Amino acid sequence: MHPSYRKAMLESEMLKLLSEALSQMKDPRIQKELVTITRVELSKDKRYADVYVSCMSGDKEKVIEILDHAKGYFRTYVAKNLKLFTAPEIRFREDKGIESSVRVHKLLVEMGYDPLKEEEEEQE
Repeated sequence: MHPSYRKAMLESEMLKLLSEALSQMKDPRIQKELVTITRVELSKDKRYADVYVSCMSGDKEKVIEILDHAKGYFRTYVAKNLKLFTAPEIRFREDKGIESSVRVHKLLVEMGYDPLKEEEEEQE
């Protein structure tokens, strides 16, 4: 199996497992927030996993802090469900991609270009 293919497969599987673990968390501070794990990036040596998180409500820094506090829970969950010699150390990061997309869309609308509106007109 090609190394980059294996890495992509591991990242995909970790994304699934970490999302499951997040949904099973009992912490009420996380349950009331709209938190999504958007992607996982493994380091080349697979010792570290940067986990990108999107939070639509609340204080993003506080959510990252709460998740960092529970990273042992997430690492254990991954270790139990993934066949690896050692589970990677998890580092939570804020995913700013969605915010950037929304900001670009707003700027386009302000400039008089609304791609969503044009798409609807084309479908009619």
